[in-house]
Amino acid sequence: MLTNEQITKVKGLGCLRDKTTEDCFNVRTLTVNGKLKAEQLNVIIDAAKKFGNGEIAFTTRLTVEIQKVPYDNIEPLRAYLNEFGIETGGTGPKVRPVVSCKGTTCVFGLIDTFKLSEQIHYQFYKGYHDIKLPHKFKIAVGGCPNNCVKPDLNDVGVIGQKVPKIDLEKCKGCKVCVVEKACPMKAISVIDNKVSLNTDICNNCGRCITKCPFKAFEQFTTGYRVFVGGRWGKKYNRGIPLTKIFNSEQEVLNIIEKIILVYKDLGIQGERLSETIERIGFNKVESILYSNELIERKDEILKK
Repeated sequence: MLTNEQITKVKGLGCLRDKTTEDCFNVRTLTVNGKLKAEQLNVIIDAAKKFGNGEIAFTTRLTVEIQKVPYDNIEPLRAYLNEFGIETGGTGPKVRPVVSCKGTTCVFGLIDTFKLSEQIHYQFYKGYHDIKLPHKFKIAVGGCPNNCVKPDLNDVGVIGQKVPKIDLEKCKGCKVCVVEKACPMKAISVIDNKVSLNTDICNNCGRCITKCPFKAFEQFTTGYRVFVGGRWGKKYNRGIPLTKIFNSEQEVLNIIEKIILVYKDLGIQGERLSETIERIGFNKVESILYSNELIERKDEILKK
């Protein structure tokens, strides 16, 4: 019979007890950014046969679980996986593995989701792995406003943006505007013989870009919208978008680090980020995020 101490220890390594057995665990292997090379998947399959029951399961957060691994097989399994650069983990009150859609290759994708998610994985899942937070901290990256991976239901969600820049001099004020017809959000209309964009409705999906035959919608800026304080589970909350649309991957990485630091600094044990934001106030949190205070106090905050 396993002790609670043994069960808790291996849970921290990404090994969750299989409730249908006495001493077996489902072991989570990480995909880094939601994809695997064929060789890596073959290693996981071989490991499932050697150390588990020969089955694997894909989790909702894009990790791959090797099923029914006996307790005594856990360390040999992890050693075998490590030979091929594959890690286990993904549990505990810390930064969790990032979830990414396939926006890099998707026809609707507006940003390189695989690249950004890999950067987040190494900088925050790996880089902050030993930092205990008040609760779990989930990050998701979506390539466009279709929101396939539900970024706004994570503690931090990043959504690719394509912000149109209208050249009104090229607009002919067509009675039937093809750009207006192309907009799924109905954010575009023709007013006084000129096209108009309602930025309160526009979600920057980019569907309007290149649609105008007179090239009034040729220019755009690639951006990243960041949501904070989302969660999904026993309790749920839609994240709130920061007012700024970020222009580069580095700006996104910088703001994610600040969000983690504000959570570490001001969060209460057992409290999700959404509850921290509700308690302190979104406007206050956002003003802190846009300042340099957190980075200046980074070492002090991480030592708490």
